[in-house]
Order: sequence, then structure tokens, then C-alpha cells
Amino acid sequence: MSDGDATRDAPAAVPNEYGILDSHAAGGMAMRGGMMRTGALAGSMLLALLTAPLVVRHLGDADFGRYSAVLAVLAIVTGLTEGGVNTVAMRALAGTSGREQRDRIMSDLLGLRIVLSGAGIVIAVMFVELAGYGGDLVLGTLCAGIGFLLSVTQSLLAAVLQTRMRFGLASAIELGRGALTAALMVVLVILGADVLAFLIVVIPATLLSLLVTIYVLRGSTALRPAFHPRRWLPLLRETAVFAVAVAVNSLYFRLTLVIMSLIATAQQTGDFAISFRVMEVLIGVPAVLAGAAFPIMSRSARDDRERFEQASGRLYELCLLSGVLMCLLLTLGAPFVIELITGSSDHPASDVLRIQALAMIATFVASAAGYTLLSLRRHRELLLANLCSLVVVAALAFALVPSMGAEGGAIAAVVADFTLCVATTLLTLRRGGPPLPLRAVPIALGAGGAAYVAGSLVGVHPLVEAATGALVFLGLLGLLRRFPPEVSELLRRRRGTEAAAG
Repeated sequence: MSDGDATRDAPAAVPNEYGILDSHAAGGMAMRGGMMRTGALAGSMLLALLTAPLVVRHLGDADFGRYSAVLAVLAIVTGLTEGGVNTVAMRALAGTSGREQRDRIMSDLLGLRIVLSGAGIVIAVMFVELAGYGGDLVLGTLCAGIGFLLSVTQSLLAAVLQTRMRFGLASAIELGRGALTAALMVVLVILGADVLAFLIVVIPATLLSLLVTIYVLRGSTALRPAFHPRRWLPLLRETAVFAVAVAVNSLYFRLTLVIMSLIATAQQTGDFAISFRVMEVLIGVPAVLAGAAFPIMSRSARDDRERFEQASGRLYELCLLSGVLMCLLLTLGAPFVIELITGSSDHPASDVLRIQALAMIATFVASAAGYTLLSLRRHRELLLANLCSLVVVAALAFALVPSMGAEGGAIAAVVADFTLCVATTLLTLRRGGPPLPLRAVPIALGAGGAAYVAGSLVGVHPLVEAATGALVFLGLLGLLRRFPPEVSELLRRRRGTEAAAG
């Protein structure tokens, strides 16, 4: 090979970026990366919660319910047409050593992503039209659907950054998108815009994040979509069952809101939508935390069983403790969160959010168990667990919403989440699955219960109650020697870095 050829092939060095997955540093990087992405999500979440009061008060509970219903429909059809594309991308990038093969797979996945998402937009628009949501919401669904297309394309490309452990850059792009969306929301409120404008606003923010991601990845990965259906078929066959599981998961989480938009009053739907908006923002945290470890777990499940079992066990316990802490904060702080959004100290959505807060425990645990099953390619078990949850939420929503309204919808959603949690845990343990630290469950729940009582007894302000409960919970974990060692290690490293800088 000539020097010129070597120069032209310089990007072939990129495989070294994926080699980090086999190093001892990968676990720490994944943990720090998960924290970075969680921090970025928390920042975006805070921005969303800060703008939510403006949007809710501007649109009113009923119109905010209509707005949320359209977004739920779009999220459902996006899940129905997801096809497991992002998972295929992370697996392929983590498990393939050749640059040329990776580029071909990425081009095929980009083409597949565009076609599937385009089909999803058509389905969403047709549903909104047939359901009689109104002409403005039909157009809004189309516009928001374009924004969703841009968003899922960007998330596919961001899988490259995640697999290379470049979490800081991925987090910065995600936070920037959240900041721009929040800023545009504020502008629309000032201008007195209607529901349609708030559905259109997702386009510029997602477009900018996509362009930034393309700029970052230029020259290091394929960015041109390829439309070769014959090459798509093997990819789809590999994850067909998983794709259905993803679709069912997306459906069951948002089905309650869609059902309420069809059988409940506008006010009840609006009350549930306000609580659901908070949960929808928070629900991304466990997926980000567990997803950061997925490339390592996927690789170790294939090559290093002992490392895989250790990683899956630690992830399960970390998610369990995080879920209890999040539930504790949300349960005690629900009145403040809802007052911040609605301006009312006794809004019905506060009780709805307290009920839904319990789902945080189940969602965190289900994410850990779900990614473990995914690493083992046990897609049928994932599908079975999500189907059980779908049946539960549909049956309970139709049974409880007519008589209990928004609170009935919240109960249906929580029971479905715990169904998924228990099912994924049991299915992970069967047929030679990795051992999970189930002994940590009663400890975590007991500490959480004691912390809730301690926070409730303060009786000063929801924020003070939430802070007290969190401190008591963390203190009990320390006394019981269950404080996550990964977090302790991160804190020690940070203190060491600050001491060295000083």
C-alpha cells in the first residue's frame, strides 16, 4: 500500500474507538457516561418543567390534553415502526471490526429508519383524522411527525457516539436540543400561539440537533442513507421479535392517555395529561442510565460471561435504588411540581402524580432487566413481558377510567408498569439467566418506606419533605452498606480531581 493510500484510509483507525469496550476502563466510562446523559436529561427535564407551566396555563387544561394526546399518538406509532433500528446499530458497531462493513450497515439502517418513520407519520395522521381530533390537530400531527422523523434519525446517529463512549458530546447535543425547544415554547406563549404552533415547534430544534450530529460524525461514519430492501430483510429478521416488543412497550406506556382522550371528559384527560407530562419526562432517565451500559453488556454477554453477570447484577441494584429514590422525591414533592405547572396548590393532577410516582420503581427495574434480556438476545421474553403489560393497562383503563377518571388511569398505568417489572425480572432469571441481587429489593423498599415516613412528618413544604426523605434514604443505604459503590467511586474521583486542581 502506498503512502497516499494510507492517508486516504486514515479513518480506518476508527475501530480503535470501539476497542474501548473491551478495556477495564469501559465500566467506569459507561457509569460516568450514564451520569452525563442522565445529567443532560435532567437539564432538559428541568427546562421542560419550567416551560410546562407557561404552556399549560396558556393552552388551558383541555387544549393541553389535546396537545398531549397528539404527541402520545405520535410516540406510539414511532414505537410501532421503530423496528429495533437503534439496537441493531449499537450491536453492529460494538461487534463489527471492519470500517467498510460498519458503514454499509449504518447506511442501510438510515434508509430503513427513514422509511419506517415515514410510514409511522402516515399512520398517525390517519388515526387523528379518523378519531375526529379536528383539522388543526391533523395538520399539527403531520408537522410534529416530521419533527419526530428528524429526532429518531438523530438518535440513530447518536448511537455511534454512545458506542464509542463519547457520552459528553452526545449529552451536550441532547441538552442543546432541550434548551432550544424550551426557548421556542416561551416565544410561542409570548406570541399567544395556538395548539398547532406548539406541535410545529419540534421541527427546528430537532433539525438543528441532527445537523450538529452530522457535522460531528462527518468523515468517521456513513451518513448517506441506502435504500436496498433486500439488505434490510436480514436486519429485520434479526430483531423482528424485539421490534414488536419495542412497539408494544411504546403502546402500553401511552395507551392510557389515548384511551382517556376517547372515553373521558376533556377535563379528566387534561388532569391526567399534566401528570403524564411529568412522568414522560422522567421516564427517560432509567433508559438512559441502563442504556449507557448496553454496549458493554452486549459485548460481554458474547465474550465474557463472568463480567456480564457482574455488570447485569450491579445494573439491576443500581436501577432499583435509583427508582426508589426517584419515587420518593416525586411522591413527596408532587404538590409542588403540580403547583409549579398549573399555579394551583390543590389541582387534581397532584393526586394523580402521587399515584404515578410509584411507577418509577417498576420502570427503573424493568429497564435493567430488559437490557439484560436484550444483551442475551432473548427477544421473545421481552415481547411476552410487554404484551402482558399491554393487556393489563388496556383492561384496567377501560374498567377504571369511567368511574375514577384520571386517578383510575394512573392506577391502570402503575399496575401495568409493575407487571412489566415482575415479568422481565422473572424471565431474566429463568433458563440460565444471570443471577440478580433480589435480596436488595426488601432493603431498598424498606429504606424507602422509612424515608417517606420521615419526610412526611416534616410537614413544612413539599420541597423540604422531599429533601428530608432523600437524605434519610441515602443515609440508611450507607448504614446498611448498600450505597452504590459506583457512585462512591465517582465522588472520590471528583474530589481527587478538585484536590489536584487546587
